[in-house]
Amino acid sequence: MQLQICTAIAALFISFIGILLLVINTEDIKGQAQLMYGIVLDAGSSHTSMFIYKWPADKQNGTGIVSQHSECHVKGGGISSYAGNRGGAASSLEECMEKAMQEIPKSRHKLTPVYLGATAGMRLLNISKPKESDEVLKEVAEKLKTYPFSFKGATILSGQEEGAYGWVTVNYLLEKFITYGFVGQWLSPGKDTAGALDLGGASTQITFETKQTVENKDNLMQLRLYGRDYQIYTQSFLCYGRDQVLLRLLALLIKIQGSDRSIVHPCYPAGYSDSVKLSSVFDTPCIKRQTPYKPDDVLQIKGTGNYDQCLGNVSRLFSFNNCSYSRCSFDGVFQPNITGNFMAFSAFFYTHSFLEKAAGTTITSPADLEDAICVVCNMSFQEMQNKFPDEENHLRDYCADSILLQVLLINGYGFNDLSFPHISFREKAEDTSVGWSLGYMLSLSNLLPAENVLVRKTLLPDAWRAAVFLFSVLLIASIFFLLRTYQKNATKLCC
Repeated sequence: MQLQICTAIAALFISFIGILLLVINTEDIKGQAQLMYGIVLDAGSSHTSMFIYKWPADKQNGTGIVSQHSECHVKGGGISSYAGNRGGAASSLEECMEKAMQEIPKSRHKLTPVYLGATAGMRLLNISKPKESDEVLKEVAEKLKTYPFSFKGATILSGQEEGAYGWVTVNYLLEKFITYGFVGQWLSPGKDTAGALDLGGASTQITFETKQTVENKDNLMQLRLYGRDYQIYTQSFLCYGRDQVLLRLLALLIKIQGSDRSIVHPCYPAGYSDSVKLSSVFDTPCIKRQTPYKPDDVLQIKGTGNYDQCLGNVSRLFSFNNCSYSRCSFDGVFQPNITGNFMAFSAFFYTHSFLEKAAGTTITSPADLEDAICVVCNMSFQEMQNKFPDEENHLRDYCADSILLQVLLINGYGFNDLSFPHISFREKAEDTSVGWSLGYMLSLSNLLPAENVLVRKTLLPDAWRAAVFLFSVLLIASIFFLLRTYQKNATKLCC
């Protein structure tokens, strides 16, 4: 009997040690790996941002391991604003690129890829002035080649690409493609993905996975990531970004009120007045002026702060009629019914954040959204200045920005009482800025494999502590049991 017990204890020890050896991959136990870096310049319509990403050097085709190292915001406007200003776009990038030189170890400079992706601002410039667009791109490319990094190209992204890369970023950061398993491996969890809502200066994008029929194949993209196929709907609306909508709204008010000299603006707060040159309003391909105008003429604008009138005018910039498909968002563009969770970022996040701060409430429904917007639109400019002194440069446009958010999400995309709470308004996820740039670098750097990739990892410190604790308890119990058995046998011998 005692022999059987001892044999069982020995087998238990051997099994426990065997399990530990299977879980722990001793080949991966080594010093901290060196890092690889990648740089993406997000050349948007209103500004350019530089993002530096990093990942372990021994996992160049690994999974779930790329994180943001730092970011830098280029001073001045977007590169498209330097059209006709030779050298301006290139010079604007110098400060951030010098920062990259300092932050990335010199030994890694030649191995660090650099990408520049231009979005809707350059798409508009390419439509109106293609020659100047080419010159700006060539200029920034030549500038980036002067740095000791591995320059990979400067290109204009299509709207569909911008939407798709944003969707990849969102789901990568949320670990929808892969997740860290308890056995020490990155696994493909098969989770439902999240949709992406992006609002920039010149365009806005909506992208989400759908199992519905996509009636317009221009909106359909098929992706294969980590051994899974994804069918995503993606649509980009050029001229519906925040900055372009504000200009189109001004042009509409000039047309309605029939004056190039002075207008009243229901979206500007009461007590606010301003003057702008007509050239700053009409110098965009998003506005087609039917009658000639004098670019240097000055337009006087007086704010009235009226929610209903502002909503009515912003809504006129959208067309909700003439749909040739089973369902449309606006302007005759097909869109399937929205499903699942969404992450809204860029100007969506900043506007939503201000609304909650101004109204002093959490916005969880379309009704909450409308109430908060009414609070903002009914504030006078003086009230805004007193309450938000640090946001002086943005106060004028928050009413129009908020109503644009409302019309896009509720009237356009079709979010309602059931689906609106599933929108998460975020600036960052896991300390990484949300946008298309991470997805862009992941795709172009082959850091998103089409097939499953399993990365073995060592047992985490907490798991080690648990294993040692269990081993110790089992050892103490076994010694106690053996001593009791020995004591009983000794007693029998004495008798």
